[in-house]
Amino acid sequence: MTQLRDIMTEDVLSVAPEDTLGEVATKMVERNVGSVVVVDFGRLIGVLTERDIMRAVAARTHSSDARAREWMTADPITATADVSVEDAAKTMFDHGFRHLPIVDGERAIGIVSIRDVAAWGIAHAAPDSS
Repeated sequence: MTQLRDIMTEDVLSVAPEDTLGEVATKMVERNVGSVVVVDFGRLIGVLTERDIMRAVAARTHSSDARAREWMTADPITATADVSVEDAAKTMFDHGFRHLPIVDGERAIGIVSIRDVAAWGIAHAAPDSS
């Protein structure tokens, strides 16, 4: 059974709740990621994704005024590194999100994207019998 620790990105990008959306977006572009974890004194308090930034833009929010804490998903669903990839995929599909923070206690230690899960699924798919 493959666990999330086997496919997660350990170098998770974290931001502070008071960072502006503009600052967060710049960091996301620089790192080529679709989500960040929002951390307050080392504790995971939220997730902010490209979808959240799009919602803010659609609401005509100015990126230098809006803060991460205003647009993040607070208290997100998380998983531990020992959760199976299959269980994580089910959680992500059932709840309709594309990024799952991996935690150790209250600290984010990684993140898994739906792309990571899909790549794992393709690599472990049964060979074509045709």
